[in-house]
Amino acid sequence: MSRRAEQPQARDGIAQQPADRVLTWPNLISFFRLLGVPVFLYLFLVARADVAAVVVLAVGGTSDWIDGWIARRMRQVSRLGELLDPLADRLYILATLVAFTARDVVPWQFTVALLARELLLLGSLAVLRRHGYGPPPVHYVGKTATFLLLAAFPILLLAAAVPTVSAGAEAVGWALAWWGLVLYWAAGALYVIQARRLVRAVRGREGGRHE
Repeated sequence: MSRRAEQPQARDGIAQQPADRVLTWPNLISFFRLLGVPVFLYLFLVARADVAAVVVLAVGGTSDWIDGWIARRMRQVSRLGELLDPLADRLYILATLVAFTARDVVPWQFTVALLARELLLLGSLAVLRRHGYGPPPVHYVGKTATFLLLAAFPILLLAAAVPTVSAGAEAVGWALAWWGLVLYWAAGALYVIQARRLVRAVRGREGGRHE
């Protein structure tokens, strides 16, 4: 039995296998979320339509919760959905960071802190793939961090675009952003620990076979 076939087992911390479905409501929402990324970048960096960009970010952040709720409610969890949802999250976060840094909405240090976590996660995923495993399931800490960041970004953009609400929106936006950053790193640490356990389990099994 390959390690990929062993993935769903509870002892490895991997969730049960989802269905092989493509055309589901959650997947359609995720596709539209992905389309929203270039739309946001155009509105924010090219057209400089900041209010419209706020709307796109807000819709993208809200739909992240909606597609997960629909998937569970309608039992439409799928392998494609498990790939599309975190992909859309990361693209929204990375695109927003790049755009916000380019226009001085957030300091470059904040961007570097988030990008460093992404590099840490990519390294962990590379180690897992080398041992025959796919990505681990999304942890609720990571989902909470993503929710906070996706909520913070449109509020920070609103603070930059609408001077009359700047003070209050900036305070709320940065409170959410910093909490999101802390939890983002906490989730990254959990993924690294989980990857380490999986690798140690593989080495233990391989060592047992060679004895």
